[in-house]
Amino acid sequence: MAASPTNPYAQAGVDTAAGDLAVELMKASVRATHGPEVLGGVGGFAGMFDASALLGYTRPLLASSTDGVGTKVAIAQAIDKHDTIGQDLVGMVVDDIVVVGAKPLFMTDYIACGKVVPERIADIVRGIAEACSATGTALVGGETAEHPGLLGPRDYDVAGAATGVVEADAVLGADRVQDGDAVIALASSGLHSNGYSLVRHIVANAGIGYGDNAADLGTTWGEALLEPTRLYTTPLLTLIDELPAGAVHSLSHVTGGGIAANLARVLPQGSWAEVDRSTWSPSPVFQVLADIAGTEIVDTEGTWNLGIGFLAVVADAQKDAAIAAIRAQGISAWQVATVGTGARPAGEFEEGAKGVDGGAVRLVGAYAKGTK
Repeated sequence: MAASPTNPYAQAGVDTAAGDLAVELMKASVRATHGPEVLGGVGGFAGMFDASALLGYTRPLLASSTDGVGTKVAIAQAIDKHDTIGQDLVGMVVDDIVVVGAKPLFMTDYIACGKVVPERIADIVRGIAEACSATGTALVGGETAEHPGLLGPRDYDVAGAATGVVEADAVLGADRVQDGDAVIALASSGLHSNGYSLVRHIVANAGIGYGDNAADLGTTWGEALLEPTRLYTTPLLTLIDELPAGAVHSLSHVTGGGIAANLARVLPQGSWAEVDRSTWSPSPVFQVLADIAGTEIVDTEGTWNLGIGFLAVVADAQKDAAIAAIRAQGISAWQVATVGTGARPAGEFEEGAKGVDGGAVRLVGAYAKGTK
């Protein structure tokens, strides 16, 4: 639906009619995320959420997070497949909120593009909405901005922000962690949405096209690299509810920085953990990429999740129950470490990650062969 050529804004490259059509195409998906707490409809200047939903809390704390998908969107653009990027966005934003034990309430999104293609925008938002529904999050608003001259016609970027709530005395964190706690790994679905600048560098240097067949991965390179980020919010909130009160002490979302850096952020100062590589085998995509790059997989540990998307620190007495509860929800889980607070073994550890004066973590041993 092209705008009139006499429209000065259209002559500048902005098609408001296409933007309106994109909103119409996404309406049903967005509305499907709305419960009775959401007021108003799609297209308002602001989304509204009825805060009386919080009256049942004794001391409700709001948790917020914002993030994007990063350069993974370049692969979606390259193969013209946009229906999974939305799940990546929700995973990167909402799954940060659950780290403190918070239940997500609502989310907003922002899509900047060089040219509004209504069907493409609708695909992106549909993915966001479906992932919001899966995590119990209302998609209450968003914005699509057309930036001709700044972004190419096929270019776009996505970002989002979400808000959740947690009872003050139920906030998870390093202060709850104790000596002897078990560190439980939750399997990732693949690369998730981190380290794609390295991925794209490796693929480009190898002369691989995203439409090329990736024999070791059972699909094309583009499809394999667009495997969406696993959503952990609902399984983790279920875990917290099913285990005895206080059994889950802290959670870590394994994103940029890798396993050691992110686990260190949710351990107390003076504590340490050695993550045993022999307890799992990194997903095939990581080994294939490392092999193509001619590097050892251990050299990528500060960039990729290597098969672990989340870590849960739980009371040792509840570790078996925690693993069983996670597996019952279709996610592979296993113990990778035990928290220590006594004398730390000699050698180098990762600590002080991302400005947090937390614990010390390192990976030890050799990765297992085969698939976890």
